[in-house]
Amino acid sequence: MGSHRRLAPSGFDRGSTAAVGLLSVAAALLGAVPAAAAPHDDRRAEVDRLHTEAERATEAYNKADARTDALREEVTTAQDSIARQQERVNAMRDALGSLAGAQYRSGGIDPSLALLLSAEPDDYLDRASVLDRITTRQAGELRELQQAMRDLAQDRAEAARKLTELEKGRKAVAAHKKTVERKLAKARALLAALPDDERAAYGRGSRSGREDLTALAGAAAPASGRAAAAFAAARSALGKPYVWGANGPSGFDCSGLTQWAYAQAGVGIPRTSQAQSGAGQRVSLAEARPGDLVAYRDDASHIGMYAGNGQVIHAPYPGAPVRYDPVGMMPISSITRV
Repeated sequence: MGSHRRLAPSGFDRGSTAAVGLLSVAAALLGAVPAAAAPHDDRRAEVDRLHTEAERATEAYNKADARTDALREEVTTAQDSIARQQERVNAMRDALGSLAGAQYRSGGIDPSLALLLSAEPDDYLDRASVLDRITTRQAGELRELQQAMRDLAQDRAEAARKLTELEKGRKAVAAHKKTVERKLAKARALLAALPDDERAAYGRGSRSGREDLTALAGAAAPASGRAAAAFAAARSALGKPYVWGANGPSGFDCSGLTQWAYAQAGVGIPRTSQAQSGAGQRVSLAEARPGDLVAYRDDASHIGMYAGNGQVIHAPYPGAPVRYDPVGMMPISSITRV
């Protein structure tokens, strides 16, 4: 299969169109931030708003990026299939050519085979009167070749369309990435402009104030062995930086951390926080145990992992490392047990 000549990648598929549309909506959302600078007293609120918008946009980017990766695999598979189909068509043509040669040497070629070998067979094969002039076996071979050629043409057209859409998706993701980075740069600038005491207070944010955040004594046991393994992995990431669009091991965004943690437990979960919130059984906060996924905001645009004792482990925002925070730091939209 590796020896087959492949098309040069240039394109995406029908599912990617929805992803590109999602990127456009997110970009419009980001563009809706007022251009005027916020008053001094509102700078912290402005930083929060920028971080929230950037996080939502990051989730849209992650969704589109994951879809692009899946499509790239589909295109590769299609290219391999096309190469195999072309080999089959070539073999069938060769076989029919050999038949025509044998007929010619025995006293003349069947007019139907002569027409096949000199032009496209589609119109000819649709004429029942002509099919009557060749043997049943030859008619069957010709019909098989016709169908193989039609399948090959359809698959080539589909692969070309996917490649075109893939290229559109790549450009949209790249443009979207620049938009997110601009928003994050603005948030960093606003944060840097805060007085030292306000900046320190913002850095503490909604944290519990504990100095030692490496253990949670007395926490309930995880609900399963895989939840325990994922929780242990998340704890090992404490202190790692928030890196938007990253899923470890050196940096994480919020859903990247939870996806990576469960991957260390041998469990695959989706890339985005919205999809992760639906990747298991819903439980109440009273039932939450370490390893459960806690999604925040109505749109589930942020996610963390419950750690017990009213705490979560999560990747908060750029400039803040993976850490523990109170589970009620933001409005909870769902708690999911994987």
